[in-house]
Amino acid sequence: MATADVILRNGRIATLDRRKPLAGAVAVKDGRFLAVGEEAEIMALAGPATRVVDLKGRRVLPGLVDNHTHLVRGGLNFNMELRWDGVRSLADAMDMLRRQVAVTPAPQWVRVVGGFTEHQFVEKRLPTLDEINAAAPDTPVFLLHLYDRALLNGAALRAVGYGRDTPAPPGGEIVRDGSGNPTGLLLAKPNAAILYATLAKGPKLPFDYQLNSTRHFMRELNRLGVTGVIDAGGGFQNYPDDYAVIQQLADAGQMTVRLAYNLFTQKPKAEKEDFLAWTGSVRYKQGDDYFRHNGAGEMLVFSAADFEDFRQPRPDMAPEMEGELEEVVRILAQNRWPWRLHATYDETISRALDVFEKVDRDIPLQGLNWFFDHAETISERSMDRIAALGGGIAVQHRMAYQGEYFVERYGAAAVEATPPIARMLDKGLKVSAGTDATRVASYNPWVSLAWMITGKTVGGLRLYPQRNCLDRETALRMWTENVAWFTNEEGGRGRIEVGQLADLVVPDRDFFSCPEDDISFLVSELTMVGGRIVYAAGGFAELDDHPLPPAMPDWSPARTFKGYAAWGDPQGAGRHSLHRQASAACGCANACGLHGHQHARAWGAELPVSDAKGFFGALGCSCWAV
Repeated sequence: MATADVILRNGRIATLDRRKPLAGAVAVKDGRFLAVGEEAEIMALAGPATRVVDLKGRRVLPGLVDNHTHLVRGGLNFNMELRWDGVRSLADAMDMLRRQVAVTPAPQWVRVVGGFTEHQFVEKRLPTLDEINAAAPDTPVFLLHLYDRALLNGAALRAVGYGRDTPAPPGGEIVRDGSGNPTGLLLAKPNAAILYATLAKGPKLPFDYQLNSTRHFMRELNRLGVTGVIDAGGGFQNYPDDYAVIQQLADAGQMTVRLAYNLFTQKPKAEKEDFLAWTGSVRYKQGDDYFRHNGAGEMLVFSAADFEDFRQPRPDMAPEMEGELEEVVRILAQNRWPWRLHATYDETISRALDVFEKVDRDIPLQGLNWFFDHAETISERSMDRIAALGGGIAVQHRMAYQGEYFVERYGAAAVEATPPIARMLDKGLKVSAGTDATRVASYNPWVSLAWMITGKTVGGLRLYPQRNCLDRETALRMWTENVAWFTNEEGGRGRIEVGQLADLVVPDRDFFSCPEDDISFLVSELTMVGGRIVYAAGGFAELDDHPLPPAMPDWSPARTFKGYAAWGDPQGAGRHSLHRQASAACGCANACGLHGHQHARAWGAELPVSDAKGFFGALGCSCWAV
């Protein structure tokens, strides 16, 4: 057998290969797993040039793959955005804002563009416009909250030119005071176009800075264990113009996240022309394992786009939806392009399925690997129809950020299966998981995993009964091997198995045994893509092969606050996180490896012994010692 390029030894490797679920070591050759097994057999593949990494007994998982994100767009803007993802106190968030205002030069803006919800804050509210104006009297501030609203200070209103005479946008509202002047609050009702169109008025980074920004965003994803994504396109993101940055990085071999991209129509009433042009110039799966085409969507036609603002009533799709959608789907099916279609509500899904079934009678859809995105309120009937047509469902953790609003509108009973992931899996449907980052939800995969396992929002509201939650292995498969179907790579990625792409992650805690409430706080200490270490920290820091130049420009929020939960500034923006508060309230020196700081729950458990603390001690739980 060939000599390995890299060997990772002394680990506890969860392969997700049902024939060999656990291993102690793996060998990598030419970017793929060469051998998976026990240390003695794997070390026999070492040669003089083999790099050997001691995993120090740590748990290893397959690399995580996000089935729906917006990396291309997010990368262009990452270095400009102040991220409130994971920040648990509005006081800390506003402190970040004030500090960023102090270093942001004119005419630049301070932007907080999604990835958070007011419910994650202990204060359970957004800042007021008065608070934002006091923090930033002269620097434009744009704050996007989910898909429902944007808050602009006075300087931002002046920068975008909104005044008394600015007309009301279709499907949105510019909130005004008694004199008719904009207050700074923009609302989606339910169309978020006014929010995105306003954001698009802000300054953009120069091309070289966008290259740097995209590399930093990929590095942040690597820090969280993400090794691959499917990019779902987006408004104001046309092909090929807006893909020049990611194309240059791919050509230069600087991709540290594998990216499969879908093409998203840009012009209402001209969707057919978009896809005729693209299917004539782009070959399906064009590219390589790091950057390649993945089909059409998530927007196929604007008339089929429902909205996911649960503060607003469910929108009805236009009567012309079916005709316009059929024209595009026929083009895609004839060219054997898969597609994805954004659909929040079953009413939208069922109407789209009418179209797909009609096309299928003429052009069979089996084998196309097409799918719906989101599907929060999908019905049993629609699931069966999707299965019959050979389609799939890509779910995301939007409800972790918007669940409270759904309950307010539709009630606690209606939210119990939104989406019904467990039922989808029971039916044998093709299902995988992702984030829909960066504007509605955070890019953090562990938040998605925690949501599927616990059924809780990031604000702590329990949405789902236990029957609708997933066990940890099933949830992990949703982020690994299951995603491979959605990129037409089944058997090629998603497991630690001979022949598959050598992508893996070593989290800082054991995903399978850490307390449930710790899952969303996991980060990687070693991330490998194609056998190359693209991120290393903690005990593996000296192995990092992928140092980056500092974030550009020098005032970038990414320099100070780094990534999710502002871990770059742990004594600043991260100091009031729920995790830190739990530790401080407990008063003990260390968290238990099994139960964290929830010692009372451990002591109160029913055990078949008379000495509960002694029994826990024998199992390795340290709750008995606090």
